[in-house]
Amino acid sequence: MDGSRLRKAAAFTLVAGLGLSLTACSTKSDDASSDASGKVTITVDCQPVGAQKELLQNWNDDVAEFQKQNPDIVVKSVSVGEQCNNPPDFTARLAGGTVTDLFYGYMTDLQQVLDSGQAKDITDLVGKDSIPTWDSVDPALKEVFTDGGKLYAVPVKNYSMGLVYNKVLFQQAGLDPNSPPKTWGEVRAAAKKISALGNGIAGYSEYSAGNTGGWHFTSLLYSQGGQVLSADGKKAAFNDAAGKQVLQNLKDMRYGDNSMGDRQLLQWGDLLTNAGAGKVGMFIGAPDATQAIVSQFQGKFQDWAMAPLPGQDGAAKGTLGGGEGYFFKKDLTPEQVKAGLKWIAYQKLTPGKGQFDYARAKPQNYPVGLPQPLLFANGSDAQKQELELRKANANVDTANFAIFEATPVPIKGEPRNAQAIYAVLDGAMSGVLTSPNSNIDALLKTAEEKVNQLLAAES
Repeated sequence: MDGSRLRKAAAFTLVAGLGLSLTACSTKSDDASSDASGKVTITVDCQPVGAQKELLQNWNDDVAEFQKQNPDIVVKSVSVGEQCNNPPDFTARLAGGTVTDLFYGYMTDLQQVLDSGQAKDITDLVGKDSIPTWDSVDPALKEVFTDGGKLYAVPVKNYSMGLVYNKVLFQQAGLDPNSPPKTWGEVRAAAKKISALGNGIAGYSEYSAGNTGGWHFTSLLYSQGGQVLSADGKKAAFNDAAGKQVLQNLKDMRYGDNSMGDRQLLQWGDLLTNAGAGKVGMFIGAPDATQAIVSQFQGKFQDWAMAPLPGQDGAAKGTLGGGEGYFFKKDLTPEQVKAGLKWIAYQKLTPGKGQFDYARAKPQNYPVGLPQPLLFANGSDAQKQELELRKANANVDTANFAIFEATPVPIKGEPRNAQAIYAVLDGAMSGVLTSPNSNIDALLKTAEEKVNQLLAAES
């Protein structure tokens, strides 16, 4: 999970001075309509923050080139800083009506966006005419932003979870880096061998705090074929054989084998700090976890590889996927929506442009070769183009992700009320990882009761 998904993994305190931030990104309809010259103006948020100098320059260059190609459109970029990664800030902007014309949200945000009344139905305006690669975009991602047959956002990033592992530690432990574990039993056996290397190395590491424990519990549950909620979304469904197996696997590694290290209650940065220091053999994560290990935690790309999420006795039955998209503010004119779609098509959904400008990213030392963002359906024209460009400009060894890419696991989205549910499930994860006498049945029963109370309160 990179910074762009930090909102999904931790509940932050509402930042001081939020009122100033909200004022800064407030937009009025008369600021964003056609001007006297006939130009259409749109405001777009989540411009890279100033500390990301090259990313900010790339964004500004893209805006300049886009406006050159579309002289009738003006793009006004708005940086809301870390608010794009902060649940309370995002919710506050929705409630205050201060979102930009095109505003960035996550797949878990659809319901609260609809509840706020801030989003525009863009169903009739999206297609190949507005986004040339639209037919290549994975239908499952479009569905995530659809409610009642109406589309409210365009997906611009996607990820799925797999098993991230340290090839160096595998070799030192006598394991084959080209044959990573396929089942949780094999993960357990490998973790035991890796932890036997000593020196504070955890064979397998896991989150259990700051909502990250619940986030990972969900992916582990999907690997078992389990569900977080009932089909109607009204009841917890994880207190079953699948949920119990998830916690039993962890308890067996933590206390049966002592292969997960003594320090627990890890959050995102904690685990990746250890990984960057070469102290973690395996963990579950998305492809860009390796990017974070290198760019933020002083690790090395060549040390890491990725495999599909393991299953209990064979292939995983599912894995957690997520991502983000851009919503359109409710009071936009059709001309503004069309202009916004053109900008998203250029910056987010065109191989060779914007986020897919690999030729530009390569000399800037941003990783090229990671199988992410997974926006285009396998075999589609855009997917073939993106893959060809990625391989031609790769500055990381694509072989490290070959097994992951060649063996896709069915992706399942996050549950309704994901953040609140993850916070509850942190308790089950932390309980089983911090007490050798933890009662799995009791932990899941308590979590089930709390989630049911939460759902009942919102119904």
